[in-house]
Amino acid sequence: MHDTGKPDLPITTLEDLAKRIPDWAAELGFRRLAISDADPGAHAAHLQAWLEQGYHGDMDYMQRHLELRRHPDQLLPGVLRVITVLMDYLAPGAAPLPLLEQGQKAYISRYALGRDYHKLMRRKLARLAGRIQSAAGGNYRAFVDSAPVLERAY
Repeated sequence: MHDTGKPDLPITTLEDLAKRIPDWAAELGFRRLAISDADPGAHAAHLQAWLEQGYHGDMDYMQRHLELRRHPDQLLPGVLRVITVLMDYLAPGAAPLPLLEQGQKAYISRYALGRDYHKLMRRKLARLAGRIQSAAGGNYRAFVDSAPVLERAY
C-alpha cells in the first residue's frame, strides 16, 4: 500500500510500469507526465544553431554545458528514459491579482508567493523515483532546474 491506501497491482512488464507511473505522479500532485527516450533528437541541433546565432545573449552557461545537454547519458550513464513532470506551484489560497492592483506592492513571479518550488518538486520527484525503483530497480537522478537538460525536448 502507498499514499492512496489502495493496494498496488503487481507489475510484470515495463508496459505495466509505464501505465502506473502517471497514477503515482498524480498522487504526488504532478499535473502532467511524459516518458521519453533519452535522446533529445533534433532539439540538440536546434540548440546548436540557436547558440551559433547568439540568441543566448549573456547566458554563457548554455554553451558551457552543451555536450551534457546533447548527451544525457553523461549525466547518468546508461540512461534509457527521461520522465518529465509538470506541477502547478501557485500556493493554494494565493491571491496574486489583488496584490498587483495595489500601487505600492508587487512581486516578481507567482512561484515566489509559495514555498521554493525547487525543494518541493525535488522531494516529490524523489518519492516518485523511489516508487519506480521499488517496482523495477535501476538508478535515477532528479533535476529541478539544476542540470543542463533540454527540458522542452522531453
